Amino acid sequence: MSSDVEQRRSRIRREFEVWEPRTLDSWLERCATIFHDRPFVITDERSLTYGETRCWMRRLADGLAALGVRPGSRVGLLSANYLEFVPLKFAIAAAGAVAIPFNYLYRQDELSYVLAQSECSVLITMTRFGELDYLAMLDEIAPGWETGSCDSLPALRHVVTFDTGGGAREGVRTIEGLGELGDGAPGLAENTVKPDDVGDMLYTSGTTGSPKGVLVSHDAVLRTAYASALTRAFEDGRKILFSLPCYHMFGYIEGLLAATVVGGAVVLQPSFDAVRYFEGIQRHKVTDILCVPTMTVALLEHPRRNEYDLSSLSAILSGAAPAPVWLWSQVREAFGVDEIVTGYGMTECGGAMTLTLPEDELALTSETAGRPKLAGSAGVAGEDAITVYKTVDPVTGDDLPSGSEGELASQGPTNMLGFWRKPVETGEALRDGWVLSGDLGRIRDDGYIEITGRSKELYKSGGELIMPKEIEDVLAVHPAISQVFAVGVPDSRWGDAGCVCIVPAPGERIDTNEILTICKRKLARFKVPKHVLVLDASELPTTPTGKVQKFRLTQWARHRLAEENDDRGKKVDA
Repeated sequence: MSSDVEQRRSRIRREFEVWEPRTLDSWLERCATIFHDRPFVITDERSLTYGETRCWMRRLADGLAALGVRPGSRVGLLSANYLEFVPLKFAIAAAGAVAIPFNYLYRQDELSYVLAQSECSVLITMTRFGELDYLAMLDEIAPGWETGSCDSLPALRHVVTFDTGGGAREGVRTIEGLGELGDGAPGLAENTVKPDDVGDMLYTSGTTGSPKGVLVSHDAVLRTAYASALTRAFEDGRKILFSLPCYHMFGYIEGLLAATVVGGAVVLQPSFDAVRYFEGIQRHKVTDILCVPTMTVALLEHPRRNEYDLSSLSAILSGAAPAPVWLWSQVREAFGVDEIVTGYGMTECGGAMTLTLPEDELALTSETAGRPKLAGSAGVAGEDAITVYKTVDPVTGDDLPSGSEGELASQGPTNMLGFWRKPVETGEALRDGWVLSGDLGRIRDDGYIEITGRSKELYKSGGELIMPKEIEDVLAVHPAISQVFAVGVPDSRWGDAGCVCIVPAPGERIDTNEILTICKRKLARFKVPKHVLVLDASELPTTPTGKVQKFRLTQWARHRLAEENDDRGKKVDA
């Protein structure tokens, strides 16, 4: 395997012997010239070649320009992994605008916040996804949005829809109409942006209780994608299947953009379903899949797995949370894959900045989060790495000796440019060119990184970053609740699972089912906690000044849940 891997890496290095910074649309132009007739975007119903994607991109970009989109404008994109996402995403770049791919699982209040905070002038949206009706949400958020004038979102001038259920709204422009508008104004889109200009605004959770728009350049995401293809030693034409959303760095970079480095294709699925993964692998002869450990376990344990021909599959990237070595061993045996890798990163530093190597022993995939990605000429000056890491004291910010545990900080050409309209938070996260992660870890002598905990209160569940304050704010208004604290507790399936610890108001009783129902109604699905624990105010761990210590509350919750599991086990044995 090692010799094959090195041959593939050598081929990729030769192709990009000198890294040439590009914008996203010019990157697609390059790819379409080289790989014109190759499949690029594949779904069960439709597919696009590189050439067809470029053609559609140009039409849509001219349509956006006809709507008044200019270099620096902000265009929101609310779409699951449908085929339309790809030409739309590149079209926004071709118009010189900043793309804002929103989390399509946002509920109304969450969507209202990011639409207002981003100040996007155009929104391109699905009509609905599952139970979420986006046009109905817009009716509540911004009455009058159909006419392009609404007091609540003064920056929003146009909404473009594509029908994903429920039908289009009369009088509202569709994607087809946007393309036709572009046909009437060929060449109108004049892109004067540069590779170092902002290409994407990606919303991520923060510690202040509201999502932050991370500003990343065109060149940053392309460098990261190239580093992924090089580190994983992609073969020519790799075909990657994933349902991880393209509004997230994982699907966007490790799937969509990384595939383009070798003229590969992406097989898009709008949501995760194990059987659909199996069907997609079999039908499209997929060679690589992207997962988080919860999905990996679901694929491994599914009773129908052996009904499908999965012989084309040779690689899997399963990241965003740690997993035991036995899981990787079972994956290798069950799927016959010879490449199993994991990684670590965050939106603020450009996505996944570390990966294990395809040739690594499985122990490294379990014990570490990999090493900084290889990058050749696209990496840190003088080093074959996309970024460099160090550890700092989480309190003082001072550098720590090599090998010491501390807060991980990274520096490299893919770092974010800052948070949109949040200068204080930008200053806290970016210090002297280093991005502070909020994660605790250490850098081993071999360069691999071990994640040991989190210095902040955020936690990850199923690969998604969760803000406790969002959950707490939803529940704090309940009349039966005196105090509420959300924490993450370890979970074998989800990495972390949400747990809300509630102190009842005097004389009140807490209905845990009601609490979960409120969360399901008010929060995106991935934010809904799994556990509800009730405790007395006297049980809260506090500092001498009365401030609740969440790290100790997390320990209490873990102990309490373990006791409940033991009690259930004893009842079953009895």
